[in-house]
Amino acid sequence: MSISIDEAVSKQTHGTLSGLMARQTFWVFVAFAVTILLMSLASDVFATEKNLYNVFRNFAFVGIMALGMTAVIITGGIDLSVGSTLCLAAIVTSMTMGAGYSVEVGIIAGLAASIAVGLVNGGLIAYVGMPSFVVTLGMLSVARSLAQVISNNQIVYQLGPDANAIMALGGGSSFGALLSPFGASGGIPNPALVLLVLALVAGFAFRWTRWGRHIFAIGGNENAATLTGVPVKAIKLSVYVVSALMAGIAGVLEVGWLGSVTVNLGTGMELQVIAASVIGGANLAGGAGTAFGAVIGSALIEVIRNSLILLGIPTFWQGTFVGCFIVVAVLVDRIRAMRQSN
Repeated sequence: MSISIDEAVSKQTHGTLSGLMARQTFWVFVAFAVTILLMSLASDVFATEKNLYNVFRNFAFVGIMALGMTAVIITGGIDLSVGSTLCLAAIVTSMTMGAGYSVEVGIIAGLAASIAVGLVNGGLIAYVGMPSFVVTLGMLSVARSLAQVISNNQIVYQLGPDANAIMALGGGSSFGALLSPFGASGGIPNPALVLLVLALVAGFAFRWTRWGRHIFAIGGNENAATLTGVPVKAIKLSVYVVSALMAGIAGVLEVGWLGSVTVNLGTGMELQVIAASVIGGANLAGGAGTAFGAVIGSALIEVIRNSLILLGIPTFWQGTFVGCFIVVAVLVDRIRAMRQSN
């Protein structure tokens, strides 16, 4: 039996919309858009250029880290050490620059420290077979302790001759002149631009590369992935290196944004990063997650935090909202999985 072109197009469109609405990321984006709309009506400050600039800059750090965390969660693992890794990378970068080295050397040193953390995490998890929870929980303490040792537990604020360069990278903006006709004379925060580039790279890697197919295969069924020839150990090692590298990049940018570094930097960020990934659609059981979800989950958390401040609600409530979002996100995913199994 043949069908008309109109009927075929209608069925395809309906199927596309149904598939889109079935995705958790879509509803998180809707929640993000609705929150922005409501806050624009409820507060005269929210939609101002300065506040939106701060929102974009602030969520970029969590968003960058959430990209790496999403890769780890897709494989069925977890990385609890990202906050401490951020701190270690920031301390190493600032101490290196403070010793008189160039900004390039400082950045390389900071990223190398973060990659070393990822190699240790990934090596113990992939090749020794230790649980990711235990390994990264231990590294959470080790990395922050190393940051304290390197800095002698002091605030690092001397960034050497290239201080202006690192501060322009992490605290500056771009395209101000180009966007000024649209009311954004301050431009786009550089950390947000870095997040955009990394999100595009991560999205391409997740969707179109062999590495991306392998991490989803491992998260879906690690035993089956091994039997089909996927280099499971090497891939698992790589995702922890990527996660640590993303934390290192965020740490370098925070050096430039803050202009100084303390050993408390990044404390508690593990929860925000994991929350952003899970809220964005990453499944803690493995096998699901997107780069866009990591970004929009981070953005939603920051908009909620900013909204609480503008509405005069104590920021202590932020943890309640984030925790509830995690539980609801996992619950929705669980309900969807039960329906599909039936």
